[in-house]
Amino acid sequence: MTIWCDANTAVQIVESGDRVFVQGACVTPTPLIEALVARGEDLRNVELTHLHSYGPTPYTDERWRGHFFLRALFVGENVREAVNAGRASYAPVFLSDVPALFAPGGPLPIDVTLIQVSPPDSHGYCSLGPSVDVTRATVDYARHVVALINPNVPRTHGDSFVHLSKIDCAVKWDGPLYEVERRTPDEVQLQVGRHVAGLIEDGATLQLGIGAIPDAVLQALTERRDLGIHSEMFSDGVLDLVEQGVITGARKDINRGKIVASFVVGSRRLLDFIHDNPAVEMRPMDYTNNTLVIRRFEHMVAVNSAIEVDLTGQVCAESIGTRLYSGVGGQMDFMRGAALSKRGRPIIALPATVRAPNEHVGNTNNSSSMLKPINGLLSRIVPVLSPGAAVTTSRAHVHYV
Repeated sequence: MTIWCDANTAVQIVESGDRVFVQGACVTPTPLIEALVARGEDLRNVELTHLHSYGPTPYTDERWRGHFFLRALFVGENVREAVNAGRASYAPVFLSDVPALFAPGGPLPIDVTLIQVSPPDSHGYCSLGPSVDVTRATVDYARHVVALINPNVPRTHGDSFVHLSKIDCAVKWDGPLYEVERRTPDEVQLQVGRHVAGLIEDGATLQLGIGAIPDAVLQALTERRDLGIHSEMFSDGVLDLVEQGVITGARKDINRGKIVASFVVGSRRLLDFIHDNPAVEMRPMDYTNNTLVIRRFEHMVAVNSAIEVDLTGQVCAESIGTRLYSGVGGQMDFMRGAALSKRGRPIIALPATVRAPNEHVGNTNNSSSMLKPINGLLSRIVPVLSPGAAVTTSRAHVHYV
């Protein structure tokens, strides 16, 4: 039976030694996080885990050592310093494999999951909204579910529904969701986008991420027809092509006519677009990122980026030398799936240089690049990867750079 209460009461369900999952992206449940940390003195050895979240992460502060510890499954900007300082850890894992970690008998059973959902409909079903990803598995398998019930969460179709009876503690909240505004691509990024667009034919199914390069690719596709989306995530760049009739999904081999993703990140316009939209299906990552699913698209085009690429084709997309920057993510899931697609094209897209010193690609002072800057620029195409750099995608899976 669901108990309606405030956030401070809801998090009393967490006990010392528990493993707590925190939903991320636009629906990171910050009020529940704040309430949990507020009772930190009463708790010991609580492990938190999440993908890319937004907002403050007070549980990574030094003062809470011994009370909270983060095992991150992706290293976002808000936990990057803590992970590299040793106050949190990162578990490298393909996103397609994460739901199985939480399943019965898996290595990371979840005691409590903290989520944010839409209000229940007339049948009692809430929606996970823009973040189904691995959250779906935690709702299915966790011992306890604690939810913010927020009318600002869009109601999405697909595998997003959670019946109110599944929620142990429900907290009414009417705060804004996290939004990420688009960045305008510069001329170099637009050129990269045009190069990539030249490899994409009518009827292709696309996987792209967030940022200036994916948006530049999408801007160069206005003359294509019947493109589809099957992606780990998508952002605002997709909306323009939907409105122009370029993205229809009419030729998709599966989920025809549907935009399929596991989460979205973007503006309020994007959140409004996915609200109660039957053309958009939110699916868990063990479906969206499943190589066996991805390869079923005859013309699958996966577009991913990198921090640096060496001359043999090895791709580092997660660290600057030994310094963790992001994570394995879903890059290999989609690069492998596109490589197995009959007419698939796995693509790594990035500007060839970056201004030095720069956080995104290392500099000679921290030994994260073997090359010295020339005219203030560092090459991101290198003879060999920087010492300690992680190989995110092996050279055997890289067809285009």
